Amino acid sequence: MIQLSRDVPLVPSQSALLFVDVQNFCAHRQGGSYSGLAESEVDARYGWYFAELERRVVPNMQALQAACRGAGVEVLYTTIESLTRDGRDRSLDYKITGFNVPRGAWDGKVVDELRPGDDEIVLPKSSSSVFVSTNVDYLLRNLGVRQLAIAGLLTDQCVESAIRDACDLGYLVTQVTDACLTYSRERHDNSLRAIGGYCRQVTTANLLAELKAVEPVSSGEASGLRP
Repeated sequence: MIQLSRDVPLVPSQSALLFVDVQNFCAHRQGGSYSGLAESEVDARYGWYFAELERRVVPNMQALQAACRGAGVEVLYTTIESLTRDGRDRSLDYKITGFNVPRGAWDGKVVDELRPGDDEIVLPKSSSSVFVSTNVDYLLRNLGVRQLAIAGLLTDQCVESAIRDACDLGYLVTQVTDACLTYSRERHDNSLRAIGGYCRQVTTANLLAELKAVEPVSSGEASGLRP
């Protein structure tokens, strides 16, 4: 009898790292999420968040990005960005929430610290879940991906949505807990507890050690492992 488990190390040839919404809109102090707020108000309301991003979370993401590239793990990005300038295509929830990142806007770009490589995939989305408003599932299957590591923003919103949908679609999901963040420690910790039953949860250090222990698979070998 086959023993099923979520606690499966990444196999580089069948894995991808997905960065969720690490973009100027919400990861930069001048981003659209904070437009109209004085700098003092941004500090008062979001000071902890930006301190964590700058001191810990973005450096963790950079380490993951470098390690995955080196190990042959596909690296993808999704950002909140409408397909139109006026956002008429975005979800009803986003319309009710009242924000729009117009097509091609600076707000929709991945932050400079995690700039995508020339041949890495960036998917604009107009809903909380990347699996709802993009063709990411189709792309992952074409890439032969079975295991998905997820990092990004916000832990209790778009990251949670991506994890749940990926699990329901049959991917083995690893959440990198200290490479995700939301606007308070309480919200972040509550989200990790809530989503823990869906995925494997590891730290950046854990995943880096795991990738270091596995030698990259050559393209010829990889083709034999992929469905």
